[in-house]
Amino acid sequence: MTISDPIADALTRIRNANLVKHESVSMPHSNLKEELIKVLKKEGYVDSYTVEEVKGFKEINITLKYDNNQSVITGLKRISRPGLRVYSKAKNMPRVFDGMGIAVVSTSKGLMTEKEARANKLGGEILCYVW
Repeated sequence: MTISDPIADALTRIRNANLVKHESVSMPHSNLKEELIKVLKKEGYVDSYTVEEVKGFKEINITLKYDNNQSVITGLKRISRPGLRVYSKAKNMPRVFDGMGIAVVSTSKGLMTEKEARANKLGGEILCYVW
């Protein structure tokens, strides 16, 4: 089955696993998804992740992070999508919940948070918001 928006699929899998308090979630591997998970891990939204080969295909297994039986991730929102790309200059980067969340941005130097993009004076495509 072909997925037209793999990032939205990955975010939905994480969101659904959080809602039912699963310890981990797996999804098909892609380099973009792996970079997205690296950003989430670095920012403290995900506990850990591994890339494994299952039946000849790579999968990303993500261990979700909980604090006092509450998910650390309270919201995920896809911003730029295949039908409507959203770009931003460095000085116009959005602030998610006034700095309480992050925006993941695809820049020419790779995926990073909007704070890092602003500090490096890089613009790019706003992939998603996480809070």
